[in-house]
Amino acid sequence: MTDVRKTEDVVWSGTWVAERLGVELVEGAGAGAEGAAGPGPLKELLGLALRRNPKRAHLLVSNVLGKHVPQHPSVIWRSGYDLGVRVRELLGERDAARAVVLGYAETATGLGHSVADGLALAPYLHSTRRPVPGVARAGGFEESHSHATSHLLLPEDPRMLAGDGALVLVDDEFSTGNTVLNTIRALHERFPRERYVIVALVDMRAPSDRDRLDDFAREIGARVDLIALASGTVRLPEGVLEKGQALVAEHEAEPTAAPRGERAPVTRVALDWPEGVPDGGRHGFTPAHRARLDAALPGLAERIAAALPEGARRVLVLGFEELMYAPLALGVALEKRLSGRRPGAEVRYSTTTRSPVLAVDDPGYAIRTRLVFPAHDDPADGPGPRYAYNVADGGFDAVVAVVDSTADTPPLHAPDGLLAQLAAHTGHVLLAVVPSYVPSYASSPASAHVSPTASAHVPSYAAPQDQESRMLPDPLRGPDFSSYAPEDVGWLLQDLSDVTLEAPTEEREEAIQSGGAHYAESLPVEYQPSTQYQELFRAALDTSAARIAQAVGTVTETVLAERSPRPVLVSLARAGTPVGVLMRRWAQHRHGLDLPHYAVSIVRGRGIDANALRWLAAHHDPADVVFVDGWTGKGAITRELAAAIEEFEEAAGAAGAAGGARGFNPEMAVLADPGSCVRTYGTREDFLIPSACLNSTVSGLISRTVLRADLVGPDDFHGAKFYRELADTDVSLDFVAAIAARFDEVAEAVAAQVKEVLAADRAPTWEGWAAVERISEEYGIHDVNLVKPGVGETTRVLLRRVPWKILARAGAGADLDHVRLLAEQRGVPVEEVAELPYTCVGLIHPKYTRGATGADGKAVANA
Repeated sequence: MTDVRKTEDVVWSGTWVAERLGVELVEGAGAGAEGAAGPGPLKELLGLALRRNPKRAHLLVSNVLGKHVPQHPSVIWRSGYDLGVRVRELLGERDAARAVVLGYAETATGLGHSVADGLALAPYLHSTRRPVPGVARAGGFEESHSHATSHLLLPEDPRMLAGDGALVLVDDEFSTGNTVLNTIRALHERFPRERYVIVALVDMRAPSDRDRLDDFAREIGARVDLIALASGTVRLPEGVLEKGQALVAEHEAEPTAAPRGERAPVTRVALDWPEGVPDGGRHGFTPAHRARLDAALPGLAERIAAALPEGARRVLVLGFEELMYAPLALGVALEKRLSGRRPGAEVRYSTTTRSPVLAVDDPGYAIRTRLVFPAHDDPADGPGPRYAYNVADGGFDAVVAVVDSTADTPPLHAPDGLLAQLAAHTGHVLLAVVPSYVPSYASSPASAHVSPTASAHVPSYAAPQDQESRMLPDPLRGPDFSSYAPEDVGWLLQDLSDVTLEAPTEEREEAIQSGGAHYAESLPVEYQPSTQYQELFRAALDTSAARIAQAVGTVTETVLAERSPRPVLVSLARAGTPVGVLMRRWAQHRHGLDLPHYAVSIVRGRGIDANALRWLAAHHDPADVVFVDGWTGKGAITRELAAAIEEFEEAAGAAGAAGGARGFNPEMAVLADPGSCVRTYGTREDFLIPSACLNSTVSGLISRTVLRADLVGPDDFHGAKFYRELADTDVSLDFVAAIAARFDEVAEAVAAQVKEVLAADRAPTWEGWAAVERISEEYGIHDVNLVKPGVGETTRVLLRRVPWKILARAGAGADLDHVRLLAEQRGVPVEEVAELPYTCVGLIHPKYTRGATGADGKAVANA
């Protein structure tokens, strides 16, 4: 249950209506995930008022919606966020990421957005009553009891509603369920799906209305779940509509709060709203937009706080009709900013509205005061009055009015406009204008008020997709594919577990070096470690866990600081995947972030999986994608990634709207960068990373990736195998758990190291590449691809290639214990070198043929 703060009045704010009309709120079954029963404190959540509406007498006035009753913004946001978390728990992480959230205008636009925050990965759209020329309608529906009935759906990309994931519909209350039925009916005809989730603060439907929704769900063949903070019913006596109208007529003429003697000054605040971030969900709001806004909010709040008069202790942030979420987010950020810095400071939040409601100055009535002013956004239904409730006599030292640029018009500043009304009832008025977001392909009268940066933004709900990218499958997840938990990683691969791909190591090496086959066309036989080697792995993990945890923390914090506050981690399968899992765990443990993580294939000489990039562009903002690998050697994969991204984006540009999105940053984040090949790393030391000691059994039981023309078509993901049969020797989760257990222990060291890293010159020097070229020539190899520098790459040589010899830095200690053991098992000489930039270097046998080794595959000493 959301932590709902009780209203300030001791008397319930529905008493006045209840006594005069005989209206009763009856506590009922709280709607759980499947409509399960449970108590709900209705009178903490709701008060009552009278509508000036011939269709319905009473109005349920929410204390946590942020529309009519000023409330702490954190309480309002948390109410929606917690509902979103419950939806995510209901759907599961995988299906929650495929869902779309739809909120209702005008009262639930902010609530729906907060619910989408709780789902974390779901895009958000709200209905609107403001048509935008040039933006096609994706649907519409009617709200029969409202004073303004028509709702429009104007997503920037109509495909936003066309997916097969759950549609989450959010409203402040359910009274009859008619609006929800109308919505589902209208959308299901165009975009049928199997599941809907209805979310509300309160569910006030009568039993017959509940049955009607159930019958409707069966009729369309879809599952419909309902989640609410509380539920109950409203008991209305006979003739309540006529009695309500009579009461409204009797009290309508009563004066509202008296204005102050002198009007307060009005100060405009330059917000510096982040370019390209929509002002709300009218045309869609994505997780990528959310991340950018989250990053900007502290700075936006600082600008508002700096403009507040020093003596202002009670501050109201006032939103504008459908513009509820942007001012709410600003209010939450301002609340945090003022907390502790201004003793006794208090921030409240509410919005203006189109809804005409009777105001009665009585502690038992929910709407105590009313300000009336003319519409100031050139509404489609023509001019008319607008309202702000419970603002006059609210005791506010300052009011921060937040409007979008479409509404920053002369009527707003007129003598009878909103700003003048506010100035008569508070000590200071600040005006903050958020640029109205209009899709770049649209032409709107609102554009006269839109900032150039906002109107020039290229939208990105999802990048334009070609037919193939729309047909790509969802990521593979454990336990069906890999031993990792499904939320740890989604594999953008195809499952080739039933295909025989393994070949003897020597046979593969001969084919690769002769040019007869590419290394990605087959798989080596998975190395099965001896008992001695497994014990060495365990010892190495115990010794190095804290050191690796510090590197994980450092690289993750660097990414969060420099790349994106909510990055999409994309690990290069498979060496990068354990690191991606650990980075995700760090962000979750230290910051409460639930970062998406996918694994993709990259093949030296063949590039990255372009279909995986198309899938990522269709589901996330490419600018938020951070490619992750375990370590760098000489930087071959670093170069491969940069070239592949460049090639992909050139193809995307040539294909235009049909070719996918651009904007991927090819710069990798790695745990260790001994080759000095990247800017984003956890360490540049060359030390033992235990995940390099093993193959699939430390990487979720997944093979290295496969790219072969007869198995992987032009519209397929690259392939890989899931070695289920190796489950008894799997240590993937043990590896992650051992390192994650040290996160708190290294937190202070990480904080200090990140400061040093961010202040340092981290430009790659490529000294590793230079060293490899020198070694290649010095040892007569003349092929840098056969020189594998660093502990990780050397281990790979010993596990799945034909090694010639190992170069070890003189004096290298325990970091090379496993290398020495593997070298001994394969009969490979270890040569100590005094001047070596890496701890060790593995040399693959040059010009390999099977005659160059003995029958057991061990190296011949004089070869």
